[in-house]
Amino acid sequence: MTTTEATHPTGALDDAFHVFDTTLRDGAQREGINLTVADKLTIARHLDDFGVGFIEGGWPGANPRDTEFFARARAEIDFRHAQLVAFGATRRAGGSAAQDPQVRALLESGAPVITLVAKSHDRHVELALRTTLEENLEMVRDTVSHLVAQGRRVFVDCEHFFDGYRANAEYAKAVVRTAHEAGADVVILCDTNGGMLPAQVTAVVSTVLADTGARLGIHAQDDTGCAVANTLAAVDAGATHVQCTANGYGERVGNANLFPVVAALEIKYGRTVLPQGALAEMTRISHAIAEVVNLTPSTHQPYVGVSAFAHKAGLHASAIKVDPDLYQHIDPERVGNTMRMLVSDMAGRASIELKGKELGVDLGGDRALIARVVERVKERELAGYTYEAADASFELLLRAEAEGRARRYFRTESWRAIVEDRPDGTHANEATVKLWAKGERIVATAEGNGPVNALDRALRVALERFYPQLAKFELVDYKVRILEGKHGTESTTRVLIATTDGVREWNTVGVAPNVIAASWQALEDAYTFGLLHAGVEPAE
Repeated sequence: MTTTEATHPTGALDDAFHVFDTTLRDGAQREGINLTVADKLTIARHLDDFGVGFIEGGWPGANPRDTEFFARARAEIDFRHAQLVAFGATRRAGGSAAQDPQVRALLESGAPVITLVAKSHDRHVELALRTTLEENLEMVRDTVSHLVAQGRRVFVDCEHFFDGYRANAEYAKAVVRTAHEAGADVVILCDTNGGMLPAQVTAVVSTVLADTGARLGIHAQDDTGCAVANTLAAVDAGATHVQCTANGYGERVGNANLFPVVAALEIKYGRTVLPQGALAEMTRISHAIAEVVNLTPSTHQPYVGVSAFAHKAGLHASAIKVDPDLYQHIDPERVGNTMRMLVSDMAGRASIELKGKELGVDLGGDRALIARVVERVKERELAGYTYEAADASFELLLRAEAEGRARRYFRTESWRAIVEDRPDGTHANEATVKLWAKGERIVATAEGNGPVNALDRALRVALERFYPQLAKFELVDYKVRILEGKHGTESTTRVLIATTDGVREWNTVGVAPNVIAASWQALEDAYTFGLLHAGVEPAE
């Protein structure tokens, strides 16, 4: 049995094509990302669940965090699909791989696969490594052959390959050939500076493949916005190993994004690169990893962004009502996403009807009702409201028109919020609300960490005696923006509502001449919507 067969985890895909993820190493170099060992372990589990073939965990021996990660990953994660990869460099000039402490640390990591970074640009060899071109080739040969002799599978990253190829093509190819002949399974051509374009990548990969006979991979940075396209161009030219990061995380502007690359390979190329059913988990995995790194998911990311299958124009909606494929390149469910209709002043009858169906409100093709809703939306948008990102407020408007009355669980008499400044620079926020619920007048006061938060707490105090169902939802965020012209201020709330189907996020909106008034409107909608979806019958 070969080393490769022995180390392949149960359930791994055929070895003919590799999806290699480097989020934990290269992706972690993104500005604003600082992963703990626990974070890295969590992300590794998500990536293994997704079904990538290889997870590059970091550089053991280079820093204590990565060394600890490999030790804990071996003990704590039972990889079902992925193999763990340790990253390091070729041995130092003038030494031997067998005696090099950095090479020894790679072996001690216990990782079955090791990726070595090697210089393939002649100027980098001479200026950065400060050695000869011949010695650099010997460093590659010695390190690869030593690790292979120790039973490790070896991949070689040819750093700055494309720039090196333009400067000295024969030397760049010599590095590839040397790594291949020494026993490297795959030699990866790295666009380290991210300056290549797809046609250039295709030409270089084709030539190197023909001239060296090595199995080739691609590692593309996104500095020209072409990392995904460059990766697929390399595949077109014969590369059978793609290196990517989740959500495109990486230094500078990032790396080739794992998710559109995998989706293109599976859906557009018809190539099976994930376990069966894994593609439908892609949106969930993308968002879960974004949560771990504490970065808001890109709403406009291909395939997995919340706007990836969102439709706003009335013309689009009319066509989608007939056949969704007329304005969508795939069924969003294939990647675990959903189609969304956006309601705005661009909305037509088809948009409203489709949105109603999405929200569970059947308008029954009532043209007069739909026309009233369209006009109501346009009136409200003219007044400054924005419904495309406020589904909860739109549903309340829609139900009010459909049912001939607004859902009302309480009536507001008055509210106020006080911000108290203190000499020591601290602040206190207190809010008082007066309202009527189930025939009773309630006055409630609460403190908060801001005026809107204080209003939220006071409203909850006022209502929770009458509506214990409020325990089923929670307001988690507030956002306020200043509008141009006469409309004043728009406030939105983000509400997490627990139901029998799980937890879903909703938004509400309010518009008024000032921040507090706008926020109060958004809060009224949030609580009304929460009680509606908790199954509470209106009291008014």
